[in-house]
Amino acid sequence: MAARSTIARPYARAAFEEAREKGRLDAWSQALRTAAAVVRDPNVEKLIGNPHVAPAELAKLIVDVLGEQCDEYVRNFVYALAENQRLGYLPEISEIFDDLKDEAEGWVDVEVRSAAPLTADQQETLAAALSRRLNRKVRLHTEIDPALIGGAVLRAGDLVIDGSLRARLERIAQELSA
Repeated sequence: MAARSTIARPYARAAFEEAREKGRLDAWSQALRTAAAVVRDPNVEKLIGNPHVAPAELAKLIVDVLGEQCDEYVRNFVYALAENQRLGYLPEISEIFDDLKDEAEGWVDVEVRSAAPLTADQQETLAAALSRRLNRKVRLHTEIDPALIGGAVLRAGDLVIDGSLRARLERIAQELSA
């Protein structure tokens, strides 16, 4: 069976292209996040794939929950997903859509694991330096990890910068044991 993201990707791209063409990336992003939350609800999750529940009924439920967030294009998209038995993929579609949106708008998410909390000034300085290095706008997500001893580990997609004291100590230990 293909990975869920492989199945979701073409739908996310189609939604992204439609939203970009209409100038409604933010509205679509919010609508897809809401629809994904509906699908993740345990009560709704049980109904997806249930042969006694018509996919169109589930689509109507999602459209009703979306309310004003749901223009005719979002509604048609949700019904197309239902027709193709893909409503259960809405969480992945939403995530991929947001990745495409971030890429188009020049944003990158950076995870920062540090041994101690970063001050607002440190976060601002770090975000500015990363923005220059990556040529993108940076959104920091910080996490405290005392096991690092000192310093920080930064992760932006496939790029990892390990400036932790623990990593330095491990390198020194390797050099001494060689």
